[in-house]
Amino acid sequence: MDYALKESSTKFENILGTALKVPAVRVDREQFLLQTLGSKIKNKNIVNLAIKTDPVTAGISIDKLDRIANSLIRKRTTNTSMVSFVAGMPGGLTMAVTIPADTLQFFGTAIKLAQELVYLYGYGEIGNANQLDEDIKRELTLYLGVMFGIEKSAAALRVFTTNMSKQVLTRTSRRALSKTALYSITKKMGEIIGVKVTKAGFAKGVSKAVPIVGGVISGGTSYVSMNHMGHRLSEVLRESIFYTEADYNKDYKNICNEVVDVEFN
Repeated sequence: MDYALKESSTKFENILGTALKVPAVRVDREQFLLQTLGSKIKNKNIVNLAIKTDPVTAGISIDKLDRIANSLIRKRTTNTSMVSFVAGMPGGLTMAVTIPADTLQFFGTAIKLAQELVYLYGYGEIGNANQLDEDIKRELTLYLGVMFGIEKSAAALRVFTTNMSKQVLTRTSRRALSKTALYSITKKMGEIIGVKVTKAGFAKGVSKAVPIVGGVISGGTSYVSMNHMGHRLSEVLRESIFYTEADYNKDYKNICNEVVDVEFN
């Protein structure tokens, strides 16, 4: 691996690992759905079914989910829900001396929003008892890849996370693609995101964030960035609800060359 790419990959992994240690970044699926859907839907039986299964299975319309998603994106881009972001870090600032506080705030908000959107559109808990820490990071990297607009990230997300793809992988030899390929693809995504982070434009854009104890994403560039990132992910998640085996086959072919390139070059 090229030294610059290795360095950018390490930078991203450092940011991701540090952000995940901040309690406010992690989202409890059950509590999130209970609070978010409970405030929008009067029928508590539907809310409970959404928690037990998922919002789509519970009969909540896609239009309603889209409206809630838009509201979440606005909330995460404009308000102070990340108050005490850095102050709440175990060990305080000493934990992230090499990571600018505003960069951590930005990624912390992106990771939190990603979890909220995937739960809203019917995905299961990220970080269940059967998942290793590295598996959690790989899954979150897929979502961040989509948010950052990385090429083929949407196809990779659908292939590795949708129920339809899991069914196909289970009954075909393609299941061999699963873990090794996921590692390879997310590793490459981490390199690309790491490069983006090191660019002066990114740092300049996010540096307008208000006080490190405020955690709010503000200022023109960072506001627009987070808004676009949220909508990119919500659109892909929405499309995945209607995912078919034909879609899976198309996505599979789309990422196959990428997997070979990453694994064998």
